[in-house]
Amino acid sequence: MNIFLVVLIIIAVILAVTGGFVQSLNFLLWVGLVLAIIAVIAFLLRAISGRRNV
Repeated sequence: MNIFLVVLIIIAVILAVTGGFVQSLNFLLWVGLVLAIIAVIAFLLRAISGRRNV
């Protein structure tokens, strides 16, 4: 019975750490996507405005 409880605790800890890691990766993915969109818009504005040193 004790081994079963230890295995359950280990699995619960692994799932908790993995879940937090996946959530943080999902958040960072959205932040990266927003930053990429802002960078593309800034590049297009500079390219359209006619500046040569893009």
